[in-house]
Amino acid sequence: MDSLSSNASKKAIRSPGGSSGSQNNRNSNGQTVKFARRTSSGRYVSLSRDDLDMSGEIPGDYMNYTVHIPPTPDNQPMDTSVAVKAEEQYVSNSLFTGGFNSVTRAHLMDKVIESEVTHPQMAGAKGSACSMPACDGKVMKDERGVDVTPCACRFKICRDCYMDALKDTGLCPGCKEPYKMGDYDDDVPDFSSGALPLPAPDDPKGNMSVMKRNQTGEFDHNRWLFETKGTYGYGNAFWPQDGGDERDEEFQGGAIETMDKPWKPLSRKTPVPAAILSPYRLLIAVRFVVLGFFLTWRLRHKNEDAIWLWFMSVICELWFGFSWILDQVPKLCPVNRSTDLQALWDKFDMPSPTNPTGRSDLPGVDMFVSTADPEKEPPLVTANTILSILAVDYPVEKIACYISDDGGALLTFEAMAEACSFADLWVPFCRKHDIEPRNPESYFSIKGDPTKNKSRSDFVKDRRKIKREYDEFKVRINGLPDSIRRRSDAFNAREEMKMLKHMRESGGDPMEPIKVQKATWMADGTHWPGAWAVPSRDHAKGDHAGILQVMLKPPSSDVLMGGADDKIIDFTDVDIRLPMFVYMSREKRQGYDHNKKAGAMNALVRCSAILSNGPFILNLDCDHYIYNCKAVREGMCFMMDRGGESICYIQFPQRFEGIDPSDRYANNNTVFFDGNMRALDGVQGPVYVGTGCMFRRFALYGFDPPDPDKAHKVGSEMQNLGPSDFDSDLDVNLLPKRFGNSTLLAESIPIAEFQARPLADHPAIKYGRRPGALRQPREPLDASAVAEAVSVISCWYEDKTEWGDRVGWIYGSVTEDVVTGYRMHNRGWHSVYCITKRDAFRGSAPINLTDRLHQVLRWATGSVEIFFSRNNAFLASRKLKFLQRLAYLNVGIYPFTSMFLVVYCFLPALSLLSGHFIVQTLNIAFLLYLLTISICLILLAILEVKWSGVGLEDWWRNEQFWLISGTSAHLAAVVQGLLKVIAGIEISFTLTSKSSGDENEDTYAELYLVKWTSLMIPPIVIGMMNILAIAIAFSRTIYSAIPQWSKFIGGAFFSFWVLAHLYPFAKGLMGRRGKTPTIVFVWSGLIAITLSLLWISINPPKGATAATLNGGFQFP
Repeated sequence: MDSLSSNASKKAIRSPGGSSGSQNNRNSNGQTVKFARRTSSGRYVSLSRDDLDMSGEIPGDYMNYTVHIPPTPDNQPMDTSVAVKAEEQYVSNSLFTGGFNSVTRAHLMDKVIESEVTHPQMAGAKGSACSMPACDGKVMKDERGVDVTPCACRFKICRDCYMDALKDTGLCPGCKEPYKMGDYDDDVPDFSSGALPLPAPDDPKGNMSVMKRNQTGEFDHNRWLFETKGTYGYGNAFWPQDGGDERDEEFQGGAIETMDKPWKPLSRKTPVPAAILSPYRLLIAVRFVVLGFFLTWRLRHKNEDAIWLWFMSVICELWFGFSWILDQVPKLCPVNRSTDLQALWDKFDMPSPTNPTGRSDLPGVDMFVSTADPEKEPPLVTANTILSILAVDYPVEKIACYISDDGGALLTFEAMAEACSFADLWVPFCRKHDIEPRNPESYFSIKGDPTKNKSRSDFVKDRRKIKREYDEFKVRINGLPDSIRRRSDAFNAREEMKMLKHMRESGGDPMEPIKVQKATWMADGTHWPGAWAVPSRDHAKGDHAGILQVMLKPPSSDVLMGGADDKIIDFTDVDIRLPMFVYMSREKRQGYDHNKKAGAMNALVRCSAILSNGPFILNLDCDHYIYNCKAVREGMCFMMDRGGESICYIQFPQRFEGIDPSDRYANNNTVFFDGNMRALDGVQGPVYVGTGCMFRRFALYGFDPPDPDKAHKVGSEMQNLGPSDFDSDLDVNLLPKRFGNSTLLAESIPIAEFQARPLADHPAIKYGRRPGALRQPREPLDASAVAEAVSVISCWYEDKTEWGDRVGWIYGSVTEDVVTGYRMHNRGWHSVYCITKRDAFRGSAPINLTDRLHQVLRWATGSVEIFFSRNNAFLASRKLKFLQRLAYLNVGIYPFTSMFLVVYCFLPALSLLSGHFIVQTLNIAFLLYLLTISICLILLAILEVKWSGVGLEDWWRNEQFWLISGTSAHLAAVVQGLLKVIAGIEISFTLTSKSSGDENEDTYAELYLVKWTSLMIPPIVIGMMNILAIAIAFSRTIYSAIPQWSKFIGGAFFSFWVLAHLYPFAKGLMGRRGKTPTIVFVWSGLIAITLSLLWISINPPKGATAATLNGGFQFP
C-alpha cells in the first residue's frame, strides 16, 4: 500500500481470451504483450491481435508496451461504479442521528434548505424523478450533476429501486434486460505506473469540439494532435512491472524518468544575525548581574524609618527579578524560518512520467471549526470562515472540512448548508481569478482597486455577478432565524389542528387544553433532532442526540472542469470540485461532563478519523478565516521536510482585524506572537495557543515521536503495522482502554501515521514513505462508516478511556490548548512556528475593555489551574528541554505576579502619604543601579524590536496592558484558582462574543462602550490613590518648614510611572464622550477615602494626638 501498483487497471487490462499465444505473448526480451484501448465511457477494453488487424506490420519493439488512447474532447472519462456511487449519494443525502442507548438512524433528506441546491456534491441536490411506480426518489447523479442510468436503455432509477432490482431479479425494470455489472465496476486507472495522457486542449472559448471536426462532422484526431502538439508514441506507454529484463534504477516505477533533479529542502532555518543577537544576549547577562547586585544592595541597606515599606518593596522586587528571568531567558535563541513552495510543488504535484495526470502526493488535511452559540458567534461569520476553507489552495480531494456545533442549533445547520450552496460559485470564482483573501466578506470590504494584478477580461463582469450573489447570500443568512421561526410556527399549528381534529373524532373534551410540543422543524418538514427554540426533553442545548450530516460528499480524484453554460459565470477550464464538508453536533446528555471545547475537538478527531482520516489536522475558531490560501502548503513544507516526522504541530501567529489603529488594549499581542513565540521556535517549539495550528494526528493520539534508528522499512506494507509498533508499552488488547471500542478508529491509526511521513527521497531521511504512495483515491463513504462516526461522538464513548487524559485535547483546564501542547513537548515532540509573508489567518478580537479583561481572565485562570495540576513544568520529564521548561513554568506562574504588582503599585502612594521612601536616602549607589537597569531594559527592548519586528509603540502598549491586566484580571484569576483548589469551586467563563461586522455601524463602536465589571475596581483604586497621594504630598511639601523634595520626587516619579501605564484604562472608562457610569466614581471615591482614612489612623502624622484630644477627628 505504500506505493501505487497497477491494481487500478487490472480489471481493464486483461489478457484477452482465445489462444494461449494471445494470453502469453512474449517478445524476444521476454516482456508480456498486452493491448488495451479506452472507450468513450472511460473503460479499458482488452484487444487481441486479430482485433488490431495489424498482423505482419507490427515491429518487435511495438509489442513491449500497452498503448492507452488518452482522453480527448469527444472521449471523456466517467465514473462507472454505479453501486458505489449510489451508496455515497445515499450517505450524503442522509442526516444521521444516534447516541447513548439509541439506534443510529439515517434520515434521507430531499431538501436541506429552502433555497434550491445545484451542486451535485451537496446534500439535497435536485435530480430527476425515479421512473418506478409509486416512488418519489431521485435519480443518482455523477460529479457534474448528470443523471446516472445504470442500463443502456437510459431507464431512470433511484438508488433504492436500483439496489432492490439487483437483489430481486438483476433485470432492468425498463428493458427487462440484465444489468451488465462488468460495464460499471471497472475502476478508472490512476496512471501511476506510467500511462501518460495527452495535453488538454488549450482553447479559451471552449469550442474545441467544433473547431477540430473534419468535413464529415466527425472529430479530427490528427488536427487535434497537431494543434495540441500531442503524440501517441513515447510517454503514453504502459510498462508492465511484472517480469521483463532488469533495468536501471531510473526505470523503476514503470516509466523512464526524463530528468533527475537534485534534492532540495522544503524549509530553511536562519538564525538572527549575530550583530543583533550577540549584543542582545550580552545585555541580558549584564542586566542579570546588575540586578543581582541591586537586590543584594537593597537587602543590606534597610530603611529604618519605614521598615514595613522597605520590606514590601524588597519582596516585590525579588519576585519581579525571578519573573523577569523566567520570561527573558527562553528568548536567548530566536530563529527565522522560510519555506520553498515551488520545491513542494515539484516534489508532490508536478506531472511526471510516473505521474502523468499530476495527481497530488500530498497528505490529506482535516480542518476543524468549532462553534457553540449562534447568538454570540454569528452564523455569517462562521459561514465566511467555512467558505475560506473550501477555497483553500490545496488538492481538493485531500481536504475535508468539519464543523462542530456544540449548541446543536438548526440555525447553524442551515447556515452551513447555505454556505455550501454559495460555495458552488464562490470557490470556482476564487480559483479562476486567484482571489485573495478568500473570505467573501473580507474580500469585498477591501479598500482599493479590485482589478489590480487581474488580467482576465471577464473579471469585472464576474466580480459584479458574484458580489450580487453574495449580497443575496447574506440576506438569506440574516433571514434564517425568522424563516425557521415562521416555518416552525406553521408546522406546530398544523400539528395542533391535527390533534384537535383527532380529539373531536374520538369524542374528547373540547375544553381540555391541547398540549403540543413546540418543536423546531427542518426545511423538509421533519423535527430537528438537535436543540429546539423551546427546549424539551431530548431537544435542549445540553440534552440532544448526536447529529452528523455529510453536506458535501467527497469529490472525485480527477479534476472536473466547468463549462460556459453550467453557471452564471463561465468556469471553462476551472476545477469546480468542492472539498468534503461535514456538519457534526456531538451527543449531549444531562449528567455527563462534556468538557467544553476540548470535548468537542476530541469528538471531531474521532469522527474525522473514520470518515477521512487526514494525517494532519488544522483547527480554527469560527471567527478565524484563511487569509493566505497557500497557508496549508506553507505548513506542509515543514511537515514533509527532512526531520518533519518529529514535528507534532505547526503554530501560525494570530492576526486580527477590526482593532483600533492605536491598539489601545494590546489586542494584537505582537510582543508575544512575534517575540516570545519566535524565540521558543529556536528551543523546542512554540506553545499551542488555540487556533491556527496544524497538528500531526498521530501526535494527538498520545504516541511518542518516532525513533529513526528503529524505523520500519520504507517498503513495508501498511497492514503489518499497528499501534503497538509505535508504543512498546501499548498492548493491542488494551486498545479499547486508550482509544475506545471502535475498530475503524483503531485501524485508522497506523494509516494516519504512515501517510504523515515525509518522502524517503534522501539518504538522511530514515523514517519516510515511498513517493507516489498517496496518489491512490480515497475510499468512498458508506453508511456503515458514517454510522460508526455517529457512535464515536456519543456522550458515553470516552468513558473508561484515555481521551482527554493522554489522547487528544487534554481536559481539566479552561486553557486546554496550552496543556495539550505541553503534553506533546513533554513526550519529546518538537513544534514549529510558521510566520508567512502574507498573514496565514485572520480573526476578530474583543476591542471593548470589559470583554478584553474577561478574555485575559480566562487565560490567566487556566494558567493558575496548570500551576496546581500535574501539568506543572516542575514535574516534566527529561525530554522537555531546560529553556522550554522555563517557558512553561512562566506560563503557570505569571498570574501570581499580580499580587506583588498590586502591592508595588500602591507603594508610591503610601510613600507619598507617609513621607518616607523605599530607601532611606537617595544615594548615588541606588541611582546608578536604577539607571543601569533602566538603560539595559531600554536597549533590550530596542534589540528585541530589531529581531522580532515588533514596533516600539506595540511594545509600549504591551507594557501598559501588562500592568492593567496584572492589577485586575490576573489577580481575580489567582483568587478563582485558589478557590477551586482549596474549596473545589468550579470556574465558569463567558464565551467571547464575535462581531458580525455590520457595515452600517461604527467600526470601533465597541471600543467606547463602557460595561461595568468588578475587575475594574483595583485599577481604579490604584489610579485614584496615586493621584490623591501626589496632590497631598505636593501640598505638604510646599507648606512644610523644611521641604524634603528628594522623597517627594522619588515617590512622585513612581506614581507617574503607574499612572502612565494606566492611561489606556482611564481612556476606556471615559467612553466616547466621557459618559462614564456614576457608579465608577462613587465606588472609587469611597474606596480611596476609606483607604486614606485607614492609613491616617494607622500612621497618624505628628501632633495628631493633641489634636484629637481637643476635639479633632478620630477614626472610628
